[in-house]
Amino acid sequence: MPTSAPTPPCGWGPVAGVDGAAGRWVVARLHEGRVSLTLVDTVAAVLDTTRDCAAVGVDMPLTVPDTGVRASELQVRTFLGPARSSLFPTPVRDAVWAASWEDACVIARAHTGKAISKQSWYLTGHIREWDAAGPDVTRVVEVHPESSFRALAPATHFTSKKRARGIAQRLQALSAVVDVPALLEATSAMEDGPAMDDVLDAVAAAWSAGRWLGGEALEFGDGTRDRRGRPDLIVV
Repeated sequence: MPTSAPTPPCGWGPVAGVDGAAGRWVVARLHEGRVSLTLVDTVAAVLDTTRDCAAVGVDMPLTVPDTGVRASELQVRTFLGPARSSLFPTPVRDAVWAASWEDACVIARAHTGKAISKQSWYLTGHIREWDAAGPDVTRVVEVHPESSFRALAPATHFTSKKRARGIAQRLQALSAVVDVPALLEATSAMEDGPAMDDVLDAVAAAWSAGRWLGGEALEFGDGTRDRRGRPDLIVV
């Protein structure tokens, strides 16, 4: 791993990546190869913390379908290949606002023919929070960190991000973006709570946000707009 800061991608200003962490949000800011980490409680706090960032990548669905499956998710699953299970499909809007997982499953079956997983149900509170975000969300883009890692290091066969080898692989991939010792120092100084993979996903999300800002990102989706007027788009 390098001990000096990597050369930053040309033209980036400050960008940020955001990943959920046990009911909170890890915010990773990247600027000129430097990284800083913050832990916040709400979407409003995320937007406030990143107010000077021209692009913010969020690992959370930002468009909610009325029916069916988003084209972006189908395309990302194809891109991921064997790792496609790392992307949970976004429930339809009525299921996101259901009173319980059981009710959400009934609604989802009526719209798509399938129930939703418990993992997808646990995301619905966060989806509602981002759905309610105001005009500031125009600088926010949806990302999928596992896809970001595969774009960052396409020759790497990534193993589970919960295991030592998978963490090491992701740190090695991120060494092209940030100084890894500095990232570890920032992690050790952060408030306790997030898992290591939450931190690494947030940094990968920031990388994708920077690529989107620079017009370099892979873009998945068909541009269909949801009820809030947001386009179906995931960038990597």
